[in-house]
Amino acid sequence: MRAMFKELNPPSRVLMGPGPSDVHPRVLKAMATPLIGHLDPSFLQIMNETMELMRTVFETKNELTLAMSGTGSSGMETVFVNLLEPGDKIVIGVNGLFGERMVDVAERCGAEVIRIEAPWGEVIQPEQVEEALQGHARVKAVAVVHAETSTGALQPLAEISQLVHAHEALLIVDAVTSLGGVQIGIDENEVDACYSGTQKCISAPPGLSPVTFSKRAAESMAKRKSKVQSWYLDLSMIQNYWGQERFYHHTAPISMNYALREALRIVVEEGLENTWERHWKLGRALQSGLEGMGLSLHVAENIRLPQLTSVYIPDGVEDVSVRKQLLEQYGIEIGGGLGALKGKVWRVGLMGFSCQPRNVLLFLAALEEVLAQQGADVRREEGRAIAAEAMQK
Repeated sequence: MRAMFKELNPPSRVLMGPGPSDVHPRVLKAMATPLIGHLDPSFLQIMNETMELMRTVFETKNELTLAMSGTGSSGMETVFVNLLEPGDKIVIGVNGLFGERMVDVAERCGAEVIRIEAPWGEVIQPEQVEEALQGHARVKAVAVVHAETSTGALQPLAEISQLVHAHEALLIVDAVTSLGGVQIGIDENEVDACYSGTQKCISAPPGLSPVTFSKRAAESMAKRKSKVQSWYLDLSMIQNYWGQERFYHHTAPISMNYALREALRIVVEEGLENTWERHWKLGRALQSGLEGMGLSLHVAENIRLPQLTSVYIPDGVEDVSVRKQLLEQYGIEIGGGLGALKGKVWRVGLMGFSCQPRNVLLFLAALEEVLAQQGADVRREEGRAIAAEAMQK
């Protein structure tokens, strides 16, 4: 008997995990726009506009700024496979899962990886970078995670950038969770290569990875002695499609490019500084509310992201059952801990279109109720009151 499948009708959710975030209705509408060819003159104009919007949100004038086909991980691989050749030395800061992932990708490129580490939830210190650069000759690049999604820590960039360039190396930055949520300052911080994703603070579906490269990085890639190990991610060909030549490389995901253009347009309409301020204000309100309930946060306040908060699971409370109850009874999705933090924290996101005052109070009320049912000692209503007051300031 032929299987019968009903019309697609997934449940309604409030996405407050580490990604994806809720997508703005205007972005969903843009995705329903009829397809045109990926070499159609009208689509090429859309690409031009998307590149200009990406430059604005990245805060850069880099000519080589484009959207790679694939999620944020494709952007990470793009940066590493194009900049690194076998035998190159790279210093990588590891203070969470995504630092570990950079190490894995760099090693697959045949690079010699020099690890510098910090405990999960802390950040890489400039002294560590300087020591690594002084102890190893001819380091090609230093890579750090700006917003470590596995912990909620925000990595300062300015001082590290100065040290990296003083040693004539390139600075690589993972901004998957930070783009559109907090200031990165690509040009101000002289970041040479940066990659991000569409499904976090940009509030589009997962599927594209904005990347940007400085003139230094572009010159470095032009001097490669070996072929890029990935045909699909080889920028020597892809930039000819996004650039003036418009040579065919692969069929671009048309609808996702529509989505990215509209999502970036929404960010620019709100204004970058206003977008950052919204994330900071509501993120701090949520964090104050969680502490007001009597819960503890994993990351110190001075290096804590506003758009992603790691909160310790109270003693005697079962991780998965709380997340399941939040999802099934209240339609709220949050994330569990990864790696060293698995079973120890919940990760709560306030990203992009999900970063709204109503979501702060909705989540606090729902979590309070679920924890009370599990017998946790929480201060009823106090967290919501504190959060509401913080949002009024």
